[in-house]
Amino acid sequence: MNLNKVFILGRLTSDPQLRTTPTGQSVATFSIATNRVWTDKSGNRQDDTEFHNVVAWGRQAEIVNQFLSKGGLVLVEGRLKTRSWQDSQGQNRKTTEVICERLQLGPRSTGGQKTQSPTEAIDEPTKDLPEINIGEGEIKAEDLPF
Repeated sequence: MNLNKVFILGRLTSDPQLRTTPTGQSVATFSIATNRVWTDKSGNRQDDTEFHNVVAWGRQAEIVNQFLSKGGLVLVEGRLKTRSWQDSQGQNRKTTEVICERLQLGPRSTGGQKTQSPTEAIDEPTKDLPEINIGEGEIKAEDLPF
């Protein structure tokens, strides 16, 4: 059995970039920073930051562009995809991206008021949120840029 599944909870490093393929399919790219904190054998606190490139397609791309911005908290569920290309100097390049399958938006900024921490948002009573149907099977093989 094989499994290619990724869960990333972090903050956007910049605003998402929304583009459209020649066939009209929306695609958004953005980067998420995640932190890992631990104590080493000497008792010193260590901190490590990783940056993850994420690609969202279709309705999810439009949602990402509309509701996410730099510093926003997001949970992404997806799969890893490595693609290759040649740069303008003829060098072979590779990059590994997270292809977004599902996402959960973090708490919204309240414009000048204090933004809720994830813990405060969990403790708050659940409010009715609109359900956004992104549809299934919207991505076609010819829409993929790689």
